[in-house]
Amino acid sequence: MAASPDRAELAKICGSRNWSKAIRVLDALLAQSCSIQDICNRAFCYSKLELHKHVIKDCDKALQLDPTLLQAYILKGNALLALGRKEDASLVWEQGYEHALRDSKDLKLLLELEDLLASVKQSKPVVCQDHALDTSPCDTKVVVSEVSVVHSDTIPTADMKTVVCEEQVVDSSSKVMMNSDSGSEIDNTSGSEDMYEITSQPSNSQEIIRRCNETIKPDHKLFVTNISKSKSISLDFRLSRGIGQVNEGNYDQAISIFDQILRETPKYPEALIGRGTAYAFQRELDAAIADFTKAIQYNPSAGEAWKRRGQARAAIGEFMEAIEDLSKALEFEPSCCDILHERGIVNFKFKDYNAAVEDLSACVNHDRKNSSAYTYLGLALSAIGEYQRAEEAHLKAIQLDENFLEGWAHLAQYYQDLANQEKALHCLEKVLLVDKSYAKAYHLRGLLYHGMGLHRMAIKDLSLGLSFESSNIECLYLRASCYHAIGDFKAAARDYDSVLDLELDSVDKFVLQCLAFYQKEIALYTASRANFEFSQFNIDGDVDPLFKEYWCKRLHPKNVAERVFRQPPLRTSLKGGRISKKEFNLTKHQDNLLQAADSIGKKIQYNCPGFLPNKRQYRMAGLAAIEIAQKVAKAWRGLRNVKKSGKQTRKKEKLGIVSQNRGGGCCSSSSSSDTSTSYSLNEDRHASGRTTSWQDIYHIAVKWRQISEPCDPVVWVNKLSEEFNSGFGSHTPMLLGQAKVVRYYSNYERILDTAKSVIKERKYVNIVEDKSVDPSALVESERISNAVSCSDLYNVVGENFWVATTCNSTAFEGKPLEGTRITVQKMDKIGFDFAIRTPCTPSRWEEYDAEMAAAWEALCTVYCGELFGSNDVNMLGDVKDAILRMTYYWYNFMPLSRGSAAVGYTVLLGLFLAANMEVTASIPPGMQVDWEAILTSNPEAFSEIIKKWLYPSIKFNRSWKDYPDVTSTFSTTGSIIAALSSYKNETQ
Repeated sequence: MAASPDRAELAKICGSRNWSKAIRVLDALLAQSCSIQDICNRAFCYSKLELHKHVIKDCDKALQLDPTLLQAYILKGNALLALGRKEDASLVWEQGYEHALRDSKDLKLLLELEDLLASVKQSKPVVCQDHALDTSPCDTKVVVSEVSVVHSDTIPTADMKTVVCEEQVVDSSSKVMMNSDSGSEIDNTSGSEDMYEITSQPSNSQEIIRRCNETIKPDHKLFVTNISKSKSISLDFRLSRGIGQVNEGNYDQAISIFDQILRETPKYPEALIGRGTAYAFQRELDAAIADFTKAIQYNPSAGEAWKRRGQARAAIGEFMEAIEDLSKALEFEPSCCDILHERGIVNFKFKDYNAAVEDLSACVNHDRKNSSAYTYLGLALSAIGEYQRAEEAHLKAIQLDENFLEGWAHLAQYYQDLANQEKALHCLEKVLLVDKSYAKAYHLRGLLYHGMGLHRMAIKDLSLGLSFESSNIECLYLRASCYHAIGDFKAAARDYDSVLDLELDSVDKFVLQCLAFYQKEIALYTASRANFEFSQFNIDGDVDPLFKEYWCKRLHPKNVAERVFRQPPLRTSLKGGRISKKEFNLTKHQDNLLQAADSIGKKIQYNCPGFLPNKRQYRMAGLAAIEIAQKVAKAWRGLRNVKKSGKQTRKKEKLGIVSQNRGGGCCSSSSSSDTSTSYSLNEDRHASGRTTSWQDIYHIAVKWRQISEPCDPVVWVNKLSEEFNSGFGSHTPMLLGQAKVVRYYSNYERILDTAKSVIKERKYVNIVEDKSVDPSALVESERISNAVSCSDLYNVVGENFWVATTCNSTAFEGKPLEGTRITVQKMDKIGFDFAIRTPCTPSRWEEYDAEMAAAWEALCTVYCGELFGSNDVNMLGDVKDAILRMTYYWYNFMPLSRGSAAVGYTVLLGLFLAANMEVTASIPPGMQVDWEAILTSNPEAFSEIIKKWLYPSIKFNRSWKDYPDVTSTFSTTGSIIAALSSYKNETQ
């Protein structure tokens, strides 16, 4: 039977030793029908070009179809041995030999396997036999004889690696680390030999180089015409040399070889792919993409070119295009693990986490030893809230490789995101046992210590990280913030300046640079106030409203720098503001107060995923609560005395002091009393509780929150610029794209149900520019009721929208207040921004101001009557309810740029203390008190939820009255910073 034209041509091509062309013919034959022998024949041709990993792939395909195919075992073992994997080669040959013994149809191959096993066990050189190519659809074989074996010492092994440069991403929280809700990642790739390895480049220590150990694959179905036999062999030889030079890191030499080939044969895809790969290693990614594009133009079936162009595009952030290229590459190799791995990583970076999970799951199903794929699978699963599966994937990654640095780091980040600090620290200790110079581990541990309020320990780790990567912007910025927090303003300013001087390569890092500008100004302002009374530390009154607005929004500081007064230089600021070392040597008097504050303050802790225990914030809350209790109790005594004497209370006066910083740093040029107003309690001037406003009470906690963590822009919204008039508001997301925000996603279902109820009740939603849309017809068709996701709601409305919850007024019966806005916005990339937002417009501010004033008035009235000083907490039910009523309206008001939740609960603790009631219970696991207020329409409903666990825990306690006076014990800003920065079990 005559051979087909393709097979006849194949026999001639093999006779001329043109293995690349033989592979193309076999590609074409396999595209028509899948023959096991043709797969083996292609593996043989790959072996002649020393493309060993392609040999292994084809042999695996053949063995999946026929596990008894001895030829595949022999070829695969030879390839593994050539790659230095002697034990793996021996195992493969043993498997083949066992099959041969059970069914020895081909005695020659059985004996060959026996010889191979004997040779490898005796550590003798193994002579790789040439095997026949099946060039016909029947059993007739064309035997290629007298083929000279190309040895590895003559031509370098043709296992080309590709470099793809990816930026490091930090979280968070951060992502990043600027926002604890954001998730974060550490770039890495390592794992199976067909995947990536980590290489640090001295020229840029922050850049992680991913090298793909996959060989360059000859193009498909392309015939280079008019090339003589000798020239064809020469091309293959030079191509192999070029590949070898890439593998050895000699990229310039490799490019020179490929240039010569392409001058002679411009349309040679293999050479274009080779040169593009060398360019990629040199991080000349535009040139690499250009070569891969040409290779695709000359041969659209060159799957290798599609894959490599996808890798290069991913490296420059063209994620959509990269995914398209890698998807095209998968059309040629649908089950290719390395392409699935690569596309999974790109999908992860593109924030298409569901697609990433699908790709990476498919990858590890085919390659169960790919530690890199497992760790990225863990990252993607964590992003979509599959925490148990995420942990299993991360653990599998490090189980495969106990020295997998990035795997341990990713697992540490996973635990940190869930606020499991013990396990996070354990993982980071493991990383540093493997490599003490791994800067990322020091950054992560510094970030963890910072989140726990241990700023001095964070500084030590961040400094170690910077000793290995001096230009690491994340370490520099975080260390500056830590120095700032503990009052080392000189070191803080130095680090902030270093951040501002760095050259950047990503938008995320630019955000840090913008923040460094604002933080340095705040540090200089704080330094200038260090030795003044804390009452003169007044960010809300002193700092320019425009500056604060840009700071909160993380905007480019160019306009601010030109339009507001800047702080004086550090030398000037420190003249009156250097914190004395003696401030950190606490007296017994002070230490006793701090111990009491720590015990009270830890009650603010949310026992929910994502909320780390923070000793500094505990102390802040405790000291603030005690100060509130002391000042409120004094005000109540004054009010009680007025009532007993029968005198009428004086008309409420506006409390304020003239700023001591007018015309100074970050301040407005205006000197009007409106912009300089500072909330403060002054009982000597105002004996009546009625002259103490609700703002005065809450501002005590606000100032403590401002000084405790200077990284956070905590300001009163009505003290911002004219942006306040258009409704500056807080934004708390539950879903960002496909990422489930670990802290708040537990509220998703309740918020979704609330949004559906509001739409059905009011029969309209609000879209851009506050225009309303009537979806009544959709409501009637029950599409709203049947919605099970924010995506479903968006599809009903057809565009971005918001609805507002209702907060019923107590002060003005029958008057509804706007509560919180539930927003659904389609994101540019993938998924939705499903969040709650609280816009504080002037009209809304006036309404809540009146509501808070009424709630404060009611509390003063109920306590300063017959129940004043009662030691029976059961008799104080109305007082408890009045405190919860005030707390309820505060949470729905949300008048701060951030920090409203902590401030609200701190004031609650202080008010209970002022009434001689101590809250002894911790907040129950899974409960977030502010969300309970947001999700109820009146204070009575809120109280019913909170009182179940809060009221039974309340105990009568007057011992707090023996505590030293907070204001006099820590009188200066510097002494307060010292108090917040001194822990017995933390390195000083």
